[in-house]
Amino acid sequence: MHDFHQKIQKVYKNTQKINQQINESPLHEQDLLVQAVEELHVALEELQVAEEELRAQNQSLAETHFSLAQERERYQELFDLAPDGYVVTNTDGKIQKANNAAAEMLNIPKHFLEGKVLVNFIPESERRAFRSLILRLHECERISEWEIRVQPRGGSIIDVSISITTVKNENGKVQGWRWMLRNITERKQTEEKLRAVEVQNLQLEESAKLKSQFMSIVSHELRTPLHAILGFASLLQRQVQKQSSSNCSMMIERIINNGKQLLNLIEDMLDVSKLESNRLQLQLQQFNFPELIISTINELRPIAQTKNLILNLNLEVKDNFVVNDSIRIKQILVNLVSNAIKFTDKGSVDINVKELPQNKISICVQDTGIGIDEADLKYIFQAFRQINQTTVRKYNGTGMGLAIVNHLVSLMQGNISVNSKIGEGSTFCVELPKVVVSNKV
Repeated sequence: MHDFHQKIQKVYKNTQKINQQINESPLHEQDLLVQAVEELHVALEELQVAEEELRAQNQSLAETHFSLAQERERYQELFDLAPDGYVVTNTDGKIQKANNAAAEMLNIPKHFLEGKVLVNFIPESERRAFRSLILRLHECERISEWEIRVQPRGGSIIDVSISITTVKNENGKVQGWRWMLRNITERKQTEEKLRAVEVQNLQLEESAKLKSQFMSIVSHELRTPLHAILGFASLLQRQVQKQSSSNCSMMIERIINNGKQLLNLIEDMLDVSKLESNRLQLQLQQFNFPELIISTINELRPIAQTKNLILNLNLEVKDNFVVNDSIRIKQILVNLVSNAIKFTDKGSVDINVKELPQNKISICVQDTGIGIDEADLKYIFQAFRQINQTTVRKYNGTGMGLAIVNHLVSLMQGNISVNSKIGEGSTFCVELPKVVVSNKV
């Protein structure tokens, strides 16, 4: 625009110059006319150039104006349709502009929201803290994610996260603030639920710890007098046998057998307590594996014979020696075979022992018993869990046997699997390394 003005001035001066020359020049009128026409032609060309430049500048200004209008409209759309609430206030906290999300959050139409004081939407008990925040805003340019409670008009109090940015004019003077309001009520409720779950988990862990301690103490307290009872019963049995009193001998034998059952129960409770608290350590040594299997199965044969069950043992082991805890291996085998005998009323129980690749060995116990429903398989290795949890049930037991087996197999760096079908029987397979590595630090 300035250049165009300069060119107009130049043409004006040239015109004045021509007039002056016409008035003062001694040339003939024809020569003056030719010179004047030439000067006017040059001036007209300069005016045309200036006009084109002016049009180009006007076009550029129009495009810039259109682009600014589009940007303003786009900003307004983003402002209005933003998922979070946005509010612009002056330095007194009076709302000058608000978007749709803010109006919805505060439960008031947007055109009624403008002009309201933001502190009116803060619960009375928290307004002093909010006013202190506004005073702090004069000293800092930004506050991020400050959590407060907001009271919408006619609604329940909600939790809101606020981020505030200072708005300044071109001279750097504070004109107001831009507030971003994010409803975090659901997040706070979720956090509260998670805290409640964490507290509950801690309580459950403490209860489990106390249960294990109680089982350990009670088991120890019961085992001591029970050993004394069994010891005196054995002495009494020997004396009665010398006197050839069959009735007394039979009663004493019942005392001893029931005492042994109770002792086994106490030992299982102690093992569960130790396994759950990671206090049980394997006593690793090299021993003859087939020999242990055969002697254990022979001890269990009388139990199978009382139910007229066939107990089959199939051994396919070339290397007889393994490194493991022989007492715990026997405990695994006794629990699996005893369970198979208990839940089998007719047929057989097969024990298959064989070597596997990668220096492993497997023990599979297969029965023709009642079987386990597929829905119950996920529970069978839980301590104190039985398929029938009622007190009126056909098969006795505490539900500790398989839990102990599962813990011991895991401690031996092995794994256990089960396949079962109702009415056809169950197969439990244990895979163990032939050489167990000590996990002691």
